[in-house]
Amino acid sequence: MLELIKRLSNAHGISGFEDEVKDLIKAEIEGHADDIRVDKLGNLIATKNGDEKSVMLTAHMDEIGFVVKKIDEKGFIRFTPIGGWFSQIVLAQRVVLYGKRKVYGVVGCKPPHVMKDEERKKAIEISDMFIDVGAKSKEDVLNLGINVGTPIAIDREVALLGNNRITGKAFDNRIGVAVAIESFKKCKSSATVHLVATVQEEVGLKGAKCSAYALSPDLAIAVDSCVSTDFPGSESVHMDISLGKGPVITIVDASGRGLIVSQKVLRWLRETAEKNAIPYQLEVAEGGTTDATAINLTKEGIPAGVVSVPARYIHSPVEVVDLSDVHWTVELIAKALEDVNSYFEVGK
Repeated sequence: MLELIKRLSNAHGISGFEDEVKDLIKAEIEGHADDIRVDKLGNLIATKNGDEKSVMLTAHMDEIGFVVKKIDEKGFIRFTPIGGWFSQIVLAQRVVLYGKRKVYGVVGCKPPHVMKDEERKKAIEISDMFIDVGAKSKEDVLNLGINVGTPIAIDREVALLGNNRITGKAFDNRIGVAVAIESFKKCKSSATVHLVATVQEEVGLKGAKCSAYALSPDLAIAVDSCVSTDFPGSESVHMDISLGKGPVITIVDASGRGLIVSQKVLRWLRETAEKNAIPYQLEVAEGGTTDATAINLTKEGIPAGVVSVPARYIHSPVEVVDLSDVHWTVELIAKALEDVNSYFEVGK
């Protein structure tokens, strides 16, 4: 499982440019599905055939990143974010630009040594940053195959921490993808199960909207990551979610503007955890939502739930998760899929 997480996390695939990640997923699930296909938007859909009841198991494979906006005459690159970034995290990162080959660069800004006092007191905005790829001119950059619209990803690899914990980039949501893959392989459901690795979740839940419409499943589970609130100063957040205490089952996200999970889905997930002695946590979140929101509102409505792996420092290159949570999340989803017929009837 750790090696799978490393391969997925270390790969680059910002929203709209997910092909590298998609190829890894396809290679991992070949031999475990009756059918694998890619839809017109780029979602990867793998199906295990079963009875007429169908379940959509989804995890988004995109990560937040940037695209090239302008190249100046000296070869410095201006860029714009794709997805939600906190600007203070971006400065001084090493990045990868996808030109004719992978090109490495660093994010810089006006040095503090030459700033005025009032400038040093302010946070540096992304609009004031630039990328240096070692070029001497605009022509140097263009010769690398880099132009306006070239995707840019953070360059960071998974590292081991203590106490069975790991850190890396894009755990939102490559951790979810790894969990979905392993749950799909492991489960022995009598229902038809569609594993969907969705595109462009970070920029509007786009892949989930299209794939849910086409598949029209009876119900769905979105696998994602969520904010762990066991960090210093988290008291004001008023949520109790910690690393190492098991998967997180969402009740409400985005203060209800996103998803309010049906009581039937909650009962299914919670009772499955309890029957199988799987530790779990509950989430009522004021911000953020998942693919489940788009799926839930498809056609006449699709019951959808969310199971997440708790993570610290989400939307940064140093996200932290506990591998025991990953293990228990796989167990919960696999067991829920196996027991789905006890809770749901076709079309209800």
